[in-house]
Amino acid sequence: MHTPLTKWRFFRAGGFDQVRLETAQELLSIGDLDQKLWVALSCPVKGIEFDTRTLSFIDTDADGHVRAPDLIAAVQWAGERLAQPEVLAQKLDGVPVSAIRADDETGQHILAAAREVLSAQGDAAGELVTVAAAAAAQAHFAKQAQLAWEAAGAEAKVLGDATEAAHAALQAVVAKVDDWFVRCELAAFDGRAADALNASGDALTALGATALHSDSEGIAALPLARVQPGAALPLGSGINPAWAVRVQALNDAVLTPLLGAPSELTTVQWQQVKTALAPYGAWLAAKPDPDAQGDGVRDLEKLARFVRDLMLLANNFVAFKDFYARQGRATFQVGTLYLDGRSAELCVAVNDAGKHASLATLARICLVYVDCVRGAEKLSVAAAFTAGDSDQLVVGRNGVFYDRQGRDWNATITKIVDHPISLRQAFWAPYKRLARLVSEQLQKMAANKAKEADDRMALLAVEAAKKGAAPAAAPAPAAKAPAPAPTAFDVGKFAGIFAAIGLAVGALGTALASVLTGLLALKWWQLPIALVGMLLLVSGPAVVLAWFKLRSRNLGPILDANGWAINARARINIPFGTSLTQVAQLPANAERALTDPYAEKETPWGLYAVLAALLAAGLYWTWKSGWLVF
Repeated sequence: MHTPLTKWRFFRAGGFDQVRLETAQELLSIGDLDQKLWVALSCPVKGIEFDTRTLSFIDTDADGHVRAPDLIAAVQWAGERLAQPEVLAQKLDGVPVSAIRADDETGQHILAAAREVLSAQGDAAGELVTVAAAAAAQAHFAKQAQLAWEAAGAEAKVLGDATEAAHAALQAVVAKVDDWFVRCELAAFDGRAADALNASGDALTALGATALHSDSEGIAALPLARVQPGAALPLGSGINPAWAVRVQALNDAVLTPLLGAPSELTTVQWQQVKTALAPYGAWLAAKPDPDAQGDGVRDLEKLARFVRDLMLLANNFVAFKDFYARQGRATFQVGTLYLDGRSAELCVAVNDAGKHASLATLARICLVYVDCVRGAEKLSVAAAFTAGDSDQLVVGRNGVFYDRQGRDWNATITKIVDHPISLRQAFWAPYKRLARLVSEQLQKMAANKAKEADDRMALLAVEAAKKGAAPAAAPAPAAKAPAPAPTAFDVGKFAGIFAAIGLAVGALGTALASVLTGLLALKWWQLPIALVGMLLLVSGPAVVLAWFKLRSRNLGPILDANGWAINARARINIPFGTSLTQVAQLPANAERALTDPYAEKETPWGLYAVLAALLAAGLYWTWKSGWLVF
């Protein structure tokens, strides 16, 4: 019995309070902690980086999930089997012999198994039974049990190597033969039962209305042979056609070797046959299960694994200490994705990207789904990008995924759930959209002009070809109708167009003049403030919206979509999120050559800006002097 915990300790991370589980007493008391304070209440046994064998010991109902009661029961069992529960918090690779509680029968078996393991290793005076040694002992026990079972089988094989086939032939018909003999006994008990227990006329009539074959279900349901009081089972003619092949196999494999090729089978002979093969059936049923070990071996492995793994699992289940403290990888982090000059550490395994994304989008995190391939192996991963921007994250891009074992996988983007990644991206997003819009429009205009030029050249080429192909002796063409007189230039028609263009130019000039006037009217120290204000006016709304979304990022939906039951609002704020995605940076004290022999010639935008400022100042001065009127 553990001492009840009188004072719980909590730490703040992810925007909520999480329990500290650092001592054995704290771990043993998790059953007393209100489950509303647990970060998770259930997690799948697949798709996480944790020892599957340990999870199988915890998931006692084998439903594929570890739930809060499962973990509590595992912790309580470990506490009951340990004389020194403090070893649960010592990060050992197994269980010390001195820590095993041996004051009951189960404990004595575990202790004896532990000493036997150490003795088998030639270390009888040793103290720690590692997980690997306990697992090997279990495998050794299974092998010994298998050998003992195989040795016992030599006595059970009454027909030698043919016993297996004989037993299979017997099992194929035993229920049907038993049924027939019981029917005959009932007919002997009451003569009226014979007609009732044979096939009725209605049943045979129903069979005649369908297409028949020897293994039809309707035929197989009929009695094995005609039921008569005290009759023997015929082994030749008179057998139900659906069972004839199996009865013949019984005769060849069982009856002939044991009874000497009988023409019929009596109830006494039938009981003799079943009795002769009963030891073989019992021997088959006694085949040892490799996972069900005795003499404390299985419990020893279970205890060794619990001492090593329970504290680690609790800090990835009751609390997410490993994730938020950044002292190690959480169980749901399956590796790291390198792509677009960044490394994304928050990667979770997924089975169906589309189904996962429908719920994971509520996390408000930019998720990149990649298909990973390594030889014949395949893996789907969702990676969270929480630093940098998404400009170059497009479907089809390739990267490299490293799993927790250090193996590299080819990774290809298949789906993207787009959300703000950083405030910097949000700040520059309006200008990038404007630049992209202008670029697209210019490209569209250039494409249209190029198409018009190509069409005009093609038309001229066709007309030239027609003129060159005219026959020399062709008859004189008919008199052409006089060409229509060219349309006179309609001044009134174009006056409105010119006026509109003039108004537009004038308005643009007026607006530009107003801006320049306002800027030049400011004092020199007010100009930077005005420019910053203009930037905030354009970028401010996007930054504010991104700020709210970044502050509301939540890990829960990503894990919920994978089968977890997250019980808390596990937030990922901006500083913590930035630490989950590393952007490429030069090493400290790196030497960097800034000369690029293939660099493009830079446009002197600075000079252009100075000239534009001087021109604006000159226009302003001439306007103030009255020499220029808008």
